[in-house]
Amino acid sequence: MNDFDFYIGTWNVANRRLVKRGAGSSEWEEFPGRSVAHSVFGGAGNFDEITFPTKDFDGATIRLYDAERDEWSIHWINSTRGLDPVPVVGRFVDGVGTFYADDTDDGRPIRVRFIWSRITPDSCQWEQAFSYDGGQSWETNWIMASTRVS
Repeated sequence: MNDFDFYIGTWNVANRRLVKRGAGSSEWEEFPGRSVAHSVFGGAGNFDEITFPTKDFDGATIRLYDAERDEWSIHWINSTRGLDPVPVVGRFVDGVGTFYADDTDDGRPIRVRFIWSRITPDSCQWEQAFSYDGGQSWETNWIMASTRVS
């Protein structure tokens, strides 16, 4: 249940996001962020707030562990749109967390995948990918490389 303990603290976040999703684009934008994460429920949950100083939105994430199912649910909150009603759900295996959900993107049905990887005491990576064909192929559309603030 303490899989996300590595993320507790303050992080500088280098964001790389696809400019146009689901269109075969290869144009990326890069922008900074800062995330501050706190543990709750003895490690069975955590909350982080991320600020994007060059964007018109910020975000927050709530992660909750279900011990009976041995899985996490991750809920995203956008400061302009509110809570995304569809959490991604999954678990860590061999140090990599993989989480999935069925959702929509601009009205198109999608499969969503989050991957947490490259986890060290001072760095980690999160990436988001969408599949428009039921999980047969994936388009990574957002990568966050986080570095711990001392």
